[in-house]
Amino acid sequence: MSINSDKNTNTDRNTGMIHIYEGDGKGKTTAATGLSVRFAGTGGKVVFTQFLKRNDSGELVILEQIENICLLRCEKSFGFTFRMTPEKKQEAAEYYNAHLKKVLAEAVEKQAGLLVLDEVLDAYNSDMISHEVLLKFLKEKPREMEVVLTGRNPAEELLELADYVTFMEKRKHPYDKGIGARKGIEL
Repeated sequence: MSINSDKNTNTDRNTGMIHIYEGDGKGKTTAATGLSVRFAGTGGKVVFTQFLKRNDSGELVILEQIENICLLRCEKSFGFTFRMTPEKKQEAAEYYNAHLKKVLAEAVEKQAGLLVLDEVLDAYNSDMISHEVLLKFLKEKPREMEVVLTGRNPAEELLELADYVTFMEKRKHPYDKGIGARKGIEL
């Protein structure tokens, strides 16, 4: 038997899987960004978006410059959900639901091989996006499309659909000492 015929060396992209990067540690967005760069670097098409974040973090600037990566920014920022009034939550949910539908349609239209939905787990948990829309997409996504979901505390139904689940655990972080996010490191 040839080494190349072994199932563990399959380099074919014909079966897309669902990845979850979750936890309270740093590195979820960084891992999703790294996978996007790797995928684009091998000729794959990537659609990348973020939910519940400001749209000015450093990774977005460089992702926009990479061929084969389509970055779809959220043009509005609503702040932390726990600080929102009921009216602001409703406005944010309407915006994020429309954004999610746009991103999913774009990923299918562009025949993306990788779709990154950064912080979508938190949007899902705080009812900022439709559970039904995301679950239906994940169950019916194009067969070859990889999908990355990042955030905290993934719902059981999302964990069941996932092929990869990676937990980032915070053991120590400068924030615990009162040091805020630093440009180029956390921003």
